[in-house]
Amino acid sequence: MLSTRHGVRVLGSPDLAAFGDLVAEDPVVNVFAAHRARVTNLEPRWLGGEVWGRFDEGRLTAACHVAANLVPVQAGEDDARVFAERALTRSRTVSTILGPQAPVRAFWDVVADTWGTPRDQRWDQPHLEIDRDPLVDGDPLVRRTTLADVEVLYPACVSMYTEEVGVSPELFGGSDFYRTRVKNLVSRGWSFARIEDGRVVFKAEVASLSPAAAQVQGVWVDPELRGTGLGARGMAAVVEAVRRDLAPVVSLYVNDYNVAARRAYDRVGFRQTATFATVMF
Repeated sequence: MLSTRHGVRVLGSPDLAAFGDLVAEDPVVNVFAAHRARVTNLEPRWLGGEVWGRFDEGRLTAACHVAANLVPVQAGEDDARVFAERALTRSRTVSTILGPQAPVRAFWDVVADTWGTPRDQRWDQPHLEIDRDPLVDGDPLVRRTTLADVEVLYPACVSMYTEEVGVSPELFGGSDFYRTRVKNLVSRGWSFARIEDGRVVFKAEVASLSPAAAQVQGVWVDPELRGTGLGARGMAAVVEAVRRDLAPVVSLYVNDYNVAARRAYDRVGFRQTATFATVMF
């Protein structure tokens, strides 16, 4: 039902068209929200949470995805503060706040004193895109993985996640839960890797997909082989495959301090189009 304060209410399947128009205002930055809407129809039981919409004279002007990930969608700083005030009326259920830097910071400023000490805060994460052929040749040994690769692929996925996030993904639901996620990505054709002699030396996955864009996450190079060019050539191969088969634009976001990764993405031809931020609990 519509909140009488600030014009905020929970969205549902009747709002799909309006939500689609909203995410289309910046379809690459909003690819996560577009993907979630496509696979859940904005139904809370499939979302594992809710999507809140803010309205102005009956028009949807901003939204906020509130599940394991809390993500502002086309939200200005005032919108973010309004969503944060609503969030304070309930217990925190989210494990991550992420999205464009300005609304994430505005949201966090409101809830910080109540939601507890985060495990990490990353306030400067360049959001990168590429909508053309890579500037370097793709690695011909990078391919889509198959279910037969999962036993070899899974340890690399755990290593990547642990290195990136700081804790093992197996802490969140156990190894079976995370292994199922890996298998799902493989089954969709969203997992790419170079595997040599039973060893993953490069990998990456598509995490979110819409007709406009694909967002890549989980990029990883075997630590013993970093600095050899595997990352740039591997990402070039992923870009080629994704743009050929899935979506015209490939996006990702990277920590500002990850100089090696940023250098590799620059070599491939990615350009920065926004700045993201992430708060992790």
